[in-house]
Amino acid sequence: MEFITDITIIIDEADHTDSVTFMKILQSYSREKTGSCYKVRGTYKELVDLSIKLSTMGHCFSPATHGQICHEDGQPPSRVKSVDVSCIVIAYIEQKCANELNKIGSNTFAIETKPDPQTVYNKPSSTVQVTFRPRHVSMYPVHVDFVRQRFITFYQRTASDLQVASVPVSPHDHKELQSRFPQLLFKSSHNKYEVTVTGSFVHIAKLKEFLLQNMQSSSKSPKNKGPADTPSSRTRGPDDESCPICMEPIVTAEKETLQCKHAFCRNCLKKAFAHKPVCPTCGVIYGTLTGTQPDGGKMNVTKSSSSLPGYEKYGTIIIHYYIPSGIQKEEHPNPGQPYEGVSRTAYLPDSSVGRRILKLLRRAFDQRLIFTIGQSTTSGRNNMVTWNDIHHKTSTHGGPTHYGYPDPDYLSRIQDELTVKGIK
Repeated sequence: MEFITDITIIIDEADHTDSVTFMKILQSYSREKTGSCYKVRGTYKELVDLSIKLSTMGHCFSPATHGQICHEDGQPPSRVKSVDVSCIVIAYIEQKCANELNKIGSNTFAIETKPDPQTVYNKPSSTVQVTFRPRHVSMYPVHVDFVRQRFITFYQRTASDLQVASVPVSPHDHKELQSRFPQLLFKSSHNKYEVTVTGSFVHIAKLKEFLLQNMQSSSKSPKNKGPADTPSSRTRGPDDESCPICMEPIVTAEKETLQCKHAFCRNCLKKAFAHKPVCPTCGVIYGTLTGTQPDGGKMNVTKSSSSLPGYEKYGTIIIHYYIPSGIQKEEHPNPGQPYEGVSRTAYLPDSSVGRRILKLLRRAFDQRLIFTIGQSTTSGRNNMVTWNDIHHKTSTHGGPTHYGYPDPDYLSRIQDELTVKGIK
């Protein structure tokens, strides 16, 4: 899945000795010239191809230019600044998102994690360092920072939807559940009758629903009921359609088909919709989505005449969020336990698009979708108010890697994230 789809780089013609070949390579790309520099815009893949073409023709960077394009912190071109990440999140990414991780590196960069996340996985607050190293010394240097930015974006999106839960599972059911729920990462705990599960909110909800139904079925079954009579072991016909929630054949009289054409057991869908009115398979929203943002929060908006990088023609919209501390309710991960509140400041350009997004964010806040309660991906602490997969710019500068501007695709991305929540 591509998260950074539109990128702009600046290339100085003076850095290339063969100007004729240089212009032939650039002519097929969208570009804008200012002085001796060309601003080239395109997708990640297009600019990777461009960097490879330029590296094959040869280029000559002055030391100053080389440092500015490749690494602002002055690090050597073979390695960019490392990223500190949660060991729990990166362990999940390495084991369950290996294909996405390989795409980020494009087979030209090694993404290395030290120490091994598995060695510190049982310490929730532990962090590890991710570094980026080109497999070939001759790689065009600007490519390195693209890989780092893509990784950070992917990491943030994965972490924002990730949950860690302990579920009661007997040892002989462990492997069966791993096979049934391949999107989840299962780890043995100190209690041999429990496992720690890491995965997205939707998949963990499906696992808990499955375990609950099995427990209910077992409690209602006669003591002398044999294994051949249990729902999970009955013979299925070739045309039986399985419910994606309970994984059992759907009884025709109890079948419920949504407008998106996905079908479920009526009772399973009712329970799922009571939790969240979206299709459990494709995520299409039915009705108004209400989140688990704690009550009592405030969203205040002010404006400043100063501009944001990339939006020099406009002022700045400043959003102040405040969620007080309190006690968790039934809809939260640990009902009855206290949670720690949060105060956050975010920034938008005061343009027509920025003002439209502000209205959408106000609706999302009123529908309790901006924040939730969970585990902080930065500190590893539980029972914290955290962002709920609608990414905000909490800094005015620093670019995407520091949650700031410039970031030419940000306004488009946040609109997509709001649309997923039914806010459009």
